[in-house]
Amino acid sequence: MSADLVLHFANFSTLFVCLVLKFPQVFALVSAKSSRGISLKSLLLELTGYIVVLSYQSYYEYPLSAYLEYPILIAQDVILLVLVFYYNGNLSHCLLPAVLFVAVWPLITFQKWIIDLAMSLCTFISAASKFAQLQCLWEIRDAGQVSALTWGMAIYTSLARIFTTLMTTGDFQVLARFLIMLLLNGWVTATIVYYRRAGIKQE
Repeated sequence: MSADLVLHFANFSTLFVCLVLKFPQVFALVSAKSSRGISLKSLLLELTGYIVVLSYQSYYEYPLSAYLEYPILIAQDVILLVLVFYYNGNLSHCLLPAVLFVAVWPLITFQKWIIDLAMSLCTFISAASKFAQLQCLWEIRDAGQVSALTWGMAIYTSLARIFTTLMTTGDFQVLARFLIMLLLNGWVTATIVYYRRAGIKQE
């Protein structure tokens, strides 16, 4: 199997997984009519990270296949945020974050140093989003409505993007981000599974 064929598979499989990545989480929220266990702070930070990566890679004219999943992930995160605000009884509060994101997004690519700085901070922002979700799970000592399947699929997308980055741009900042995301996605998934099994044993 040629390297190009493997690269195409990694790109398209990542895109396919991202098309449905947040679906299990959305279904879990809607079926339970509760956002217990889901960190609002984590979602907001994750959305910020997605916007920065999308802006960075489009600014530097990376191959479209390298970041095509980000508009999809952004849309799914927006849906999740609306659901979390709704089930928390604070739907009207989602207006302020929406205005801020729309207002700040174009400014990221206003100058080269801004987008470079944003990308440098993006790894910390994305890592903070994972730690925020972990903290939420630790506080309630329960998996709540957090979907292990969604986080498990995120592990695959991180692995695939490490490979595609090595095969295409070799961008160290992007590569470092995906390596850290791989580790943290695995940590969150393991925590969800642990609390889920602990809950089953108690029952």
